[in-house]
Amino acid sequence: MSKKVGILMGSASDAEALKPLVETLKSFGVEYSAHVASAHRTPEEATEFAKGARSRGYGVLIGCAGKAAHLAGVMAGHTTLPVIGIPMKSSFMDGLDSLLSVVQMPAGVPVATVAINGAENAAILAVQMLAISDKGLEEKLVAHKQAMHDKTFKKDIL
Repeated sequence: MSKKVGILMGSASDAEALKPLVETLKSFGVEYSAHVASAHRTPEEATEFAKGARSRGYGVLIGCAGKAAHLAGVMAGHTTLPVIGIPMKSSFMDGLDSLLSVVQMPAGVPVATVAINGAENAAILAVQMLAISDKGLEEKLVAHKQAMHDKTFKKDIL
């Protein structure tokens, strides 16, 4: 059985910025679920999601949050699955506050961090993690990289 990607967003207002995440996962045929849970407003739910993720068939978790952006770190503290953090652009500091909150994790609790609003790269990274043990996904990634190459090469003006 293929592993799923579990997505938690700190606020429903993050959903629009996460469309590239969902679209990319769908393009690779990766099953996912997305939920709203806050590290600060609903900490029990965020913790329980992370604690039970492996038993529910998840292989990678993605936490998306802005401002203090502790969601991915909370998830990472409660699971042995890889966690990817997406710092969300916020009204304060243009998301730099979010980026620093996600990337500055203490030793022993890593969170792979992508760019501010880096939803597409989070999806690709999740697929790469799942592809370690899924030959079909690996083949799709090879084709994806070749398509990127071909598209770029066609734009070569030299």
